[in-house]
Amino acid sequence: MTDRNGKCMCGAVRFTAHDPSREFGACHCKMCQRWAGSALLAVSVNENDIDWQGSEHIRRIQSSDWAERAWCDRCGSGLWYRVTAEGPYKGNYEIPIGLFDNADGLRMTREIFIDRKPDAFAFAGEHEVMTEAQVMAQFGPAPEGA
Repeated sequence: MTDRNGKCMCGAVRFTAHDPSREFGACHCKMCQRWAGSALLAVSVNENDIDWQGSEHIRRIQSSDWAERAWCDRCGSGLWYRVTAEGPYKGNYEIPIGLFDNADGLRMTREIFIDRKPDAFAFAGEHEVMTEAQVMAQFGPAPEGA
């Protein structure tokens, strides 16, 4: 098991992710673009596999019907996107890879909302790509009456 430590820009909020995935994804949805200033590049971490320190500096916003985002109230660093809706992904954190003290050895495996990506840049390498419709069909909230 390999832990990865990380922190916000000012160090008021710190975390240890226990044996996180070595894979990360990129999200190009408009909310992530506005929150991260570009695509959100993040590693998924189960809520039971991460320990937070400095919780008094963590602020949250319910950014959609199914998820929240959090940031440090001292420096403004984005800390996570986390699923809050019932379902198989509830509680999972998406931790921006820039928060890790050492992000070496990570590999991009997926880009989502690819049809929302600005044409100004492109990521190299082979990985799965999903459109907004594909993402919502696979991960979105269940339709009414389902």
